[in-house]
Parts: sequence; structure tokens; C-alpha cells
Amino acid sequence: MDKFLLSTEFTPKGDQPKAIEELAEGTLNGFDHQVLLGVTGSGKTFTIANVVANLNRPTLA
Repeated sequence: MDKFLLSTEFTPKGDQPKAIEELAEGTLNGFDHQVLLGVTGSGKTFTIANVVANLNRPTLA
């Protein structure tokens, strides 16, 4: 399987680096469910894209 490559000029800002780390860690620890809260336009999709890139795992089963 090829590595998931996130191609962007943006970098995680504000709370995103911590959220990325905690969500990735939770996944590695076997958590079946996690919640990422945020208002519209806060970068939730970008945060999850970074989690997927860090874990390099399929997102659909």
C-alpha cells in the first residue's frame, strides 16, 4: 500500500497539533470512537486529514 500523502501549503495551527496527536494516539490505543469538536470553518477536516496521514491507515473498512 502506498503512503497517504497530504499535499497542502497549510500547517496545523492553534489547537490542531494537539488534536492531531491525541486523535492518533487514541486510534493507536484502540479507541473505537472519538469526537472532534469545532465550529464551522475551524479546520476539522484538515485536522482529520493530518491524522490519516500520520497513521497511514485506510479510512473506510
